[in-house]
Amino acid sequence: MNSLLLIIIGFPILEIILMIKIGKSVGILNTILLILLTAIIGMYYARVEGLNTIKSGMVNLYQNKLPLYEMISGASIAIAAMLLILPGFISDTIGFFLLIPFTRKLIIEQWFKNKYKTRNQYDEEIIDAEIVEEKKDKDEL
Repeated sequence: MNSLLLIIIGFPILEIILMIKIGKSVGILNTILLILLTAIIGMYYARVEGLNTIKSGMVNLYQNKLPLYEMISGASIAIAAMLLILPGFISDTIGFFLLIPFTRKLIIEQWFKNKYKTRNQYDEEIIDAEIVEEKKDKDEL
């Protein structure tokens, strides 16, 4: 079965199951208020972190540095904001992990380490060589 289809179907089912279990233990109204509260707090924190990322990117631009980390961080903040808007506790947890600067940096570094690990596997097989060109006399041409 396609893994993307499994995620699209399975993720909302897990969210609903968790909301029902939490609703049974703390009450329906408290569950709804908790979902709304996490969305409001998360959106405010996403705004603050987004502005901090923009400021950091501008500092890098003024120093003539490429703000690559800030661009990736901004994209992860946008994904976190989207996850916080979705009702559910699993998506809120993932969204908050993407909003916290320390965990966001760990996630981004781990993703890049796994993604570009294969580029450095050939570093041990470097062969030193020298290119020697023979000069031809003009008479031979």
